[in-house]
Amino acid sequence: MILRGKLRLAPLAAGAFGLFAALQSQPAYAQLLWDWGGGSTVGGSGREIVRFNPQYGRGQVIVSFGDRRLYYVTQPGEAVSYPIAIPREQSRWQGVLSVTQKRENPSWTPTPTMIAENPRLPRWVPGGHPMNPLGVRALYLGSSMYRIHGTDAPWTIGTAVSKGCIRLYNQDVLDLYPRVSVGAKVIVTYQTFTTGPSTARAPVPPATISKGGGGGGGGGGTIFDLFNDEPEAEPAPPPRKRTTRSKARSASVE
Repeated sequence: MILRGKLRLAPLAAGAFGLFAALQSQPAYAQLLWDWGGGSTVGGSGREIVRFNPQYGRGQVIVSFGDRRLYYVTQPGEAVSYPIAIPREQSRWQGVLSVTQKRENPSWTPTPTMIAENPRLPRWVPGGHPMNPLGVRALYLGSSMYRIHGTDAPWTIGTAVSKGCIRLYNQDVLDLYPRVSVGAKVIVTYQTFTTGPSTARAPVPPATISKGGGGGGGGGGTIFDLFNDEPEAEPAPPPRKRTTRSKARSASVE
């Protein structure tokens, strides 16, 4: 009986060893996927040039929770449209802010509240790490804890999952980042917009992640998906000029 039991276990042991060996031969993100769960979408982008409301000026950013899109106005009547992940219903806000800071490959530090609720959270994730929740670029909004940033969870784009921030595909935030200047006006609204394909220009060329430019979003699981927390860190510096907000919190996002 003992010998028969050992023979039955042999194929299972061999299969487990084979799986372990396969994981060792895969890139780091594949091991993260095994360890943390999640999807495998990489390099996603849904941006397009569209006709847009001409009342908005060049260089303005309009975030529409209703459309689940971010619009960067290239000229009156035209914008680049990006798909986004938006805040959950209870965490949504609206108002007018400005970009006070831009950061490449931002590091992530959980807030004290996050740590209190989830002691297993890492105390710091370096910029460029495949599981950095802020992705490869971040735009800081006013003096709030809100960001427009990339993501390590590209499968969440198009859904309502965050606790206040706006997520883009890493490929899209790489495209948006150089377009937006510090001081740019950002309008966050529930309003929806009527758009259509623009015939003025060719399709937007894809952005690329340069070597050493960070690889967040490479298919691994996400830290805050595991712990159900929004990954926001230190507050941005005070805005250069007074801004107005309605329903927008200036306290930390928890």
